[in-house]
Amino acid sequence: MSANDGDLVERMAEKHSVSPAAVQVVLAALRSGGGRMAQFSHADFGGMSQWSPGMSMVGDMFNTQLKAKLDALCSDMAAHLETSRTAGGTGAAGKEVSYRSQTRTEDWWPAGLGRSGAVGAQNELRYAVFPETRRLVIDDHGALSVYDTGSHRIFGIAQAQSADRTLTFTSQDGLVRIADLPRVSI
Repeated sequence: MSANDGDLVERMAEKHSVSPAAVQVVLAALRSGGGRMAQFSHADFGGMSQWSPGMSMVGDMFNTQLKAKLDALCSDMAAHLETSRTAGGTGAAGKEVSYRSQTRTEDWWPAGLGRSGAVGAQNELRYAVFPETRRLVIDDHGALSVYDTGSHRIFGIAQAQSADRTLTFTSQDGLVRIADLPRVSI
């Protein structure tokens, strides 16, 4: 975390009435999600939580005030990350802010899919959604699978914490299971 991150964390914690530790967790998750989504666990948000523009889920799932707080915090921080990225970063060196986790490479998915609309990871399972080419890529312990999302415009992702770590997605048509999508060759 840079000195600029410390200032941001303190400002956001005060503005949104959450702990600095919660802001740090959200900031790290947003960076891992390319500034467009976050999946994390923190007590200030009732445990497991997810955010993407237009969708907030908190561990205390019927707490609408907590959902609104998460949405406001993530929206503010995503806007800050986008501003920092497009401005060439902060500080005298002008470094670009990296949204990507240091534990994975930026382009772990096959080439030619276009720009990802959502990227996430948890428990050795990661995924990337490519709206323009209608593809979903899942990396499960190094085994890549590519799926055709068809007419689905995926905007929400959930991962069950069960032994099979089932991923489900939400589209304009409702819940989408991986088993319902045709698998395509890489």
